[in-house]
Amino acid sequence: MAEISRLPGPVMDLWEWQFEGACRDADPTLFFHPEGERGAARRRRAETAKAICATCPVLTQCREQSLQVREPYGVWGGLSEEERTEIVARRQRAAQAHAG
Repeated sequence: MAEISRLPGPVMDLWEWQFEGACRDADPTLFFHPEGERGAARRRRAETAKAICATCPVLTQCREQSLQVREPYGVWGGLSEEERTEIVARRQRAAQAHAG
């Protein structure tokens, strides 16, 4: 007989938190920069997205998911692409220091 305790849970259970996201009713273009967007325009768009994230009841779940899967684009869990990259790098350095 197969050992089912190692199987992943139902998909709905893993992603149901997304239905609670404050971003569900927001314009998705706020969370992803268009090609070529730079400087002040990019910062303003990201800050608008982060303001929506700041009101979100599932901010923590969204943030951790985006860090776990290393989401490469957009604002997720109130973090920009660059902020997520820095957190992942910091976590890797801490893990290496702890292991070594």
